[in-house]
Amino acid sequence: MKNIIRISGTIFVAASLYACGNEGDSDSKVMLETIQQKASYSYGVDIASRLKQQGIELDVPALNQGMTDAFNDSEYAINDEQRLEAKTQFTAELRDAMVKKQTESAATNLATGKTFLEENGKKEGVITTDSGLQYKVLSTGDGKMPKASDTVTTHYKGTLIDGREFDSSYKRNTPASFPVKGVIKGWTEALQLMHVGDKWQLFIPSDLAYGATKRSELIEANSTLIFELELLGIKEE
Repeated sequence: MKNIIRISGTIFVAASLYACGNEGDSDSKVMLETIQQKASYSYGVDIASRLKQQGIELDVPALNQGMTDAFNDSEYAINDEQRLEAKTQFTAELRDAMVKKQTESAATNLATGKTFLEENGKKEGVITTDSGLQYKVLSTGDGKMPKASDTVTTHYKGTLIDGREFDSSYKRNTPASFPVKGVIKGWTEALQLMHVGDKWQLFIPSDLAYGATKRSELIEANSTLIFELELLGIKEE
């Protein structure tokens, strides 16, 4: 529901900005000389891009007509009750479409991840634990092994199974510290099997990652995740 509220607000702002600066032929080019004009154009680009990313399609001529009528104090084409009913129905349709898309995506991700892990587990050097976690040792160290109660310092890079990167401490050039029990289950398990100095590649099933929760635009529900994880040290208590 929070997503729908945010979408509804975005539509309202988009409508206001669009109609205020879109009187006349939609094919004509507006003047972009003043800071106000350039800022208005930039807001338009940003908001329209967000609407497109969320799969929201508005009827631009109708949008413009509604705002023009309001600014000109003209008689509205539909009354208050009709407008409220239309907005309520449109928001419900957006919600239903979003839920359907997320449900289908979650099912696809689960099946794709399962197939990937089945094939990946057959590869040389890949070890599969009882939980379903898979790992491959890239390089070894001879330091201590962390306990569940420890806090560790790591370098890591996270990608999806299609290779898209969603996070990297290497790119930030800053190691990351985490409590061993304060991360996803796949990490918690792997860290307690590693020695300081080890660098592993982890292949984490969705149930050991973020499960059915959509973590970000890249990490969708039921995503299988791949990490390069380097254990740099164990913080002294």
